[in-house]
Amino acid sequence: MNEFRTTTPRSTATRRATGSEFTELAKTIRELGLLRRRHGYYWTRIIGLPAVLGVALVAFTVIGDTWWQLVTADFLGILFTQIAFLGHDAAHRQIFTSGTWNDWISLILGDLFVGMSYGWWQHKHTRHHARPNTLGSDPDIELPVIVVAPGGAPSRRTGLTWVRAHQGVLFFPILLLEGLSLHASGVREVFTRGRMPRRWVEIVFLTIRLAGFPALVFVILSPGIGFAFLGVQLGVFGFCMGMSFAPNHKGMPILPEDARIDFLRRQVMTSRNVAGTRLLDVAMGGLNYQIEHHLFPSMPRPHLRKAAPIVSAYCHAHGVPYTRTGLLASYAIVVRYINRVGLGERDVFTCPLVDQRNRPPIVGTAGR
Repeated sequence: MNEFRTTTPRSTATRRATGSEFTELAKTIRELGLLRRRHGYYWTRIIGLPAVLGVALVAFTVIGDTWWQLVTADFLGILFTQIAFLGHDAAHRQIFTSGTWNDWISLILGDLFVGMSYGWWQHKHTRHHARPNTLGSDPDIELPVIVVAPGGAPSRRTGLTWVRAHQGVLFFPILLLEGLSLHASGVREVFTRGRMPRRWVEIVFLTIRLAGFPALVFVILSPGIGFAFLGVQLGVFGFCMGMSFAPNHKGMPILPEDARIDFLRRQVMTSRNVAGTRLLDVAMGGLNYQIEHHLFPSMPRPHLRKAAPIVSAYCHAHGVPYTRTGLLASYAIVVRYINRVGLGERDVFTCPLVDQRNRPPIVGTAGR
């Protein structure tokens, strides 16, 4: 297991006026060209991933009614995850300068290919980016099953209470249901009242994907194999998505709703990077550079690796704790943290952001 590492601040006296710290960093990043679009990189994926999906579906029809199709289901679960990551990049305006082009790529990839509502995700994810790990503001810490914020209201349902009391142990199995949850949440959102641009486009795309794909499965496969196929595909997709999201913020500081924290510290100190090879970058869709992604959401994915050492050095010089750990260590931190929260421990994490101006922040307690 990799060792937990956090960049420790030298002294609060080294800090400059907080209003200029992020501006200076952003200027450096911009001058290095790390915010420039990578059209070749993204066009390769925009064309390549759908092409691979097409080949996979042809292979699926050729292989026919056999239990070996569960291997195909595994592959499709991983492939849908990669397509969802590409839709995420488009939604953050990483691919094109045009917002309309990015929106349509997100709609096609998210709704039509994966079966996730872009409108639902965009609304939810925008709130998360604005105030990560903030009580009452970040929807990603208000989960229906897992509780991640200490002191949350206990569930009145006996079964859910038991799950939360054991959520550290059950965390990874629960991720197998994440794919079903993502589909259901999107469908529920597009049929509820409220503003949603291109609602009917989303309804049509989601209908084609969520009705057409299972129909194809049961045309080719017998009922038993078909249900097993869909279960494996959904489970692998949800597990891959959840394993990519889990290390990013869970076990990092939870902020009170009225916390007054400057942008640089809010984004850096509530996020965690995961160290690894370029293969990990692909597997996690670049989300392993969560700090850089939160500071510069429109930064193209291939530039995140280049930006990470620059941001880390800058944070170190300005006394901002920058957390980076290995993949296995990050999961261990998350499991220990949510287990303590599930058991009702209110002092599971001492947030260094609330009183950072009065004393040096507490560093490295995220994994306690």
